[in-house]
Amino acid sequence: MTSRRRGTHDHRRTVVAASMLVMTKKIDAAVTRLRAGELVAFPTETVYGLGADARNPVALRKVYALKGRPATHPLILHLHSVDELVSWAAEVPPMALRLAARFWPGPLTLVLRRAAGVADELTGGQDPIAVRVPAHPVARALLAAFGSGIAAPSANRYGRVSPTRAAHVREEFPQDLLVLEGGDCEVGLESTIVSLVGATPQLLRPGVISSAALAAELGMSLQTPTSGAAPRVPGSTAQHYAPQTPLTLVPAGRLDTAIKTAQAGGELVVTLACPPGTDAASYGRALYAELRRLDKQGASRILVESVPKSADWDAARDRLARAAATFV
Repeated sequence: MTSRRRGTHDHRRTVVAASMLVMTKKIDAAVTRLRAGELVAFPTETVYGLGADARNPVALRKVYALKGRPATHPLILHLHSVDELVSWAAEVPPMALRLAARFWPGPLTLVLRRAAGVADELTGGQDPIAVRVPAHPVARALLAAFGSGIAAPSANRYGRVSPTRAAHVREEFPQDLLVLEGGDCEVGLESTIVSLVGATPQLLRPGVISSAALAAELGMSLQTPTSGAAPRVPGSTAQHYAPQTPLTLVPAGRLDTAIKTAQAGGELVVTLACPPGTDAASYGRALYAELRRLDKQGASRILVESVPKSADWDAARDRLARAAATFV
């Protein structure tokens, strides 16, 4: 019996070692491509990113071209450590250090004033720079091996549903794009974005890290900026995160009625419900994969039941509102 257990453990160690060797080789290949000015896709805890050397303007322009992204729409800089901030930000205010100490590595993006020499292609031509330290082990291994910042928006066509699986990236970009595998994204919705370029922190995009958690750490409430009064950041346009099939939000409890109305009008619809008791984290984790699945059904419209109005649903509610706005 003892002998069999030892054999099992030895086999598991061999499998783990082999898996680590394969991943190391893939990361080395990704680093080689990045240093050559090419693009790679990699997982983060939020969504899969389309990465480029953040110091290479030519490589950054390839990101915009491949995604079909407007050149004024900034990219998020990914770093391995908070210690690297001084190379990218003109100043690192105490509030940034407090939030970084509490939430990095993790799904929080900070907007700071950029340092001299940072490419316009990284910031969309504006002064502020958006930066975060991701938590996913594959992303962290890639950043450590590369040794510098990687710019990475979501690895999908501009304005469409973000990818939370490697297969989603390959569906978007079937050409010769190196995609590092990392399983399903743990969070599934994009990072919370906080601007610290002014005297008062501003919440520019809701995410799994709530406004309340941020306020508790900073000892002050975050402002919600008025339109046009804040730095441009990813995912802030009125229309975003949208499947190709038109999406309509339906008030809670009215999904059955909406289905009958649509069918009476000759529409073929597919639906996404929000059953009572569903928690926001699980819903957010599965949302984009579900929207992608429904988008393949050949329907004329996707009906999505509205999610609860409580604060923990802010991120999912924001993404759904922007997805539906595309087709208003």
